This record gives sequence, structure tokens and C-alpha cells, in this order.
Amino acid sequence: MRKLTIIVPCYNEEESLPLLFPAILEIVPEFEKRGVEISLLFVDDGSTDQTLKIIKEKAKKDESIHYLSFSRNFGKEAAIYAGLTHAKGDYVTLIDADLQDPPQKILEMYDVMEKENYDVVGLRRVTRKGEPVIRSFFARRFYRLINRISKVEMVSGARDCRLMKREVVDAILQMDEYNRYSKGLFSFVGFKTKWLEYENVERVAGQTKWSFWKLFVYAIEGIIAFSTVPLSLAICFGILFLFLSFLLFLIFLIQYFIFHVAFQLWFLITILILFVSGIQLFCIGISSLYLAKTYLETKKRPVYVIREKDETSIL
Repeated sequence: MRKLTIIVPCYNEEESLPLLFPAILEIVPEFEKRGVEISLLFVDDGSTDQTLKIIKEKAKKDESIHYLSFSRNFGKEAAIYAGLTHAKGDYVTLIDADLQDPPQKILEMYDVMEKENYDVVGLRRVTRKGEPVIRSFFARRFYRLINRISKVEMVSGARDCRLMKREVVDAILQMDEYNRYSKGLFSFVGFKTKWLEYENVERVAGQTKWSFWKLFVYAIEGIIAFSTVPLSLAICFGILFLFLSFLLFLIFLIQYFIFHVAFQLWFLITILILFVSGIQLFCIGISSLYLAKTYLETKKRPVYVIREKDETSIL
């Protein structure tokens, strides 16, 4: 019998978990009919509520439920990586605990994968109903930007929820970088992929952990991780303003020596110094971001630290 591992990253999801378990149990018989055994791998990302306690109680009653618990909150990217590292199923999928990724869609993704021979089948939101207007606006702008400046195509509205064959997961795990941007890594490895479109589903309980600021920082991570265009822009700006400074100096010489126009030289120099200094700071700031990423990579820090896991962790 083939095995499917469902990875569920969790951070303070005590309100959502009691609703998630019954939803997943509904699809278990359907997968058994297809000769597929389901195991659940919960990755507790340092929750401070009763999330881990609820998962432990379920794991004691059901041998198909497993868990990992981090020593602190390392972030969703670390939870995804830990889940993929420990999942040993022939098929692996990711879903959110808040049921924004309906478990019934996993069955649909599996059927599409088997009938049409895809390596990856993912979910893509066609609407952002329920999201703040500003967040939706900037999310769309981000995908337009990243696809213009990156060689790796990232699908707008794509969820982390996707069903992957074993070889796809193994390819992703070959990239053990510390600064991870999973959407980009999923796209980077390629493979034959199909997207299933669906209407946005709001959280069933609790509150989102993604504030506008966190999403903004996450977007910056994605740009830096998958594009060197910002560095090229810095160089272009540097050349442009060098040319402008040369042009302004040439105009100054022509007006001073040919037309005898008196200039307030101190004022002109002050403007140029402030202008060029601003560009220098801008370029240095971008370069520093890349240098910081390189610095963190050379440290070889672990992406996550496990505090505890279930003893029967045969995933």
C-alpha cells in the first residue's frame, strides 16, 4: 500500500485543530479505497497555547498521527522544511491547520495526479475574498514584480498546499539553505505541475499570524532569494547618477565660461553631495542585504531545533 504524508505546520492553533481532525478523517476512507494509507505529521512551531497538548492526545489514540515540536518559534518556513525532512511517504502534501486548504482538495489533487500523470498538483486561489484590500493589492503587485525580475516563475495566488511525489520532495530537500522561501524553491525544482483553482476560504477559527509587515518582510526574502536584479539596479543607478553629475558639471562649465552666469557654488555642491550620498546609501543598503544572507549561510546554523517528537515516529 502506498503512503501519503500530510504535513500540518502549527503555531497557536488550539481553536482550529478540533475542526481539522474530523475534516481529515472524512477523506481517509476514500484514500484507502485507492490503496493509499494516510499519516499526519504535525509540526508545532513553538506554540504557547494548548496546540501541542491537543496533538499529543490525538497521537496517543491514533498511530497514524505524529508530531515534531520546536524549542521555540522558528517560523513557517522552518516548519515546512522540518516536515518535508521527516515525511517518508510516497506522496507528501502540506496544508494549513486553519482549514484554508480544504482537506477534500487533497483527494482531488491525488486523482488529477494519477489520471494525468503530474509530479505536482497544487492549489491556486482565484480570489482573495476576506482579505484586507491593501494586502490583496500588494500581493498581486509582488507576484508581478518577482516574475519580471526572477528567472523562476511564481504563480500568483499559489498556496503552499500541494501534493508532491517522492522525487519532488527529495529534490527540494537537496536545497538545505538557511534562508528559505518555499514558494520559490517549489518552483525552482520544476517538474510537471498542474494548478487547481478554487475560491478563497477564510479561517475557521483563530487569527492569522501573518501581519502586513510580516508579509512585506517575507516578500523581500523572496526577492532577495530569487533575483539579483536589485544589484543590477544599484549598478545602473550608480552609472546614471555619475552621468548626471558629469552632465551638470559640463553645463556649469559652459554657463560659467561662455555665458558668464554666476552660480552659488556652495549651494550646487551641497545638493550634489546630498544627492550622491543618498544613492550611495541606497546601493550600500541593497548590497548589505545580500552580504547578510551570505553571512547567515556561512554560519551553517540549523533551520530548526526539535525539542521533542513522538516515540513512534515512523512517517
